[in-house]
Amino acid sequence: MDARRRTRTLLAGLAAAAVLAGSAGAASAADATQGAKPSGDGAHALCKRAPKIDKRIDRALERLDAGKARRGSVARLQQRVDNAEKAGHTEIATFLQGRLDHRESLKKDLAERKKDLAGVKTWCEKNDDGKKGGGK
Repeated sequence: MDARRRTRTLLAGLAAAAVLAGSAGAASAADATQGAKPSGDGAHALCKRAPKIDKRIDRALERLDAGKARRGSVARLQQRVDNAEKAGHTEIATFLQGRLDHRESLKKDLAERKKDLAGVKTWCEKNDDGKKGGGK
């Protein structure tokens, strides 16, 4: 019995030490990044990633705009809401309607980002992909 008690005490002590070390490490990491300032606006990196971002937005919009057969589409989720309402499952319909509202707002946000990204691409073309002007 005494050996079990010592083992439990040792394990509890090790756990407490790990928690204290983790929180001290997080605090020191926060202090280290507190004073760091960005050297530029990241224009060059954004210009390099713009084509990939554009493809990702296109894929997401394509999925959202697809028909009822495509998982993740607005039409499929709308059909599920309609089916739940028809079956009298009001709680399920309410939950799914919340998801549908979010998905429709996501569609609007992605369309807005696509417009903004078109402006970024135009800027990148005029400014040598952000290499000028210190946009590191």
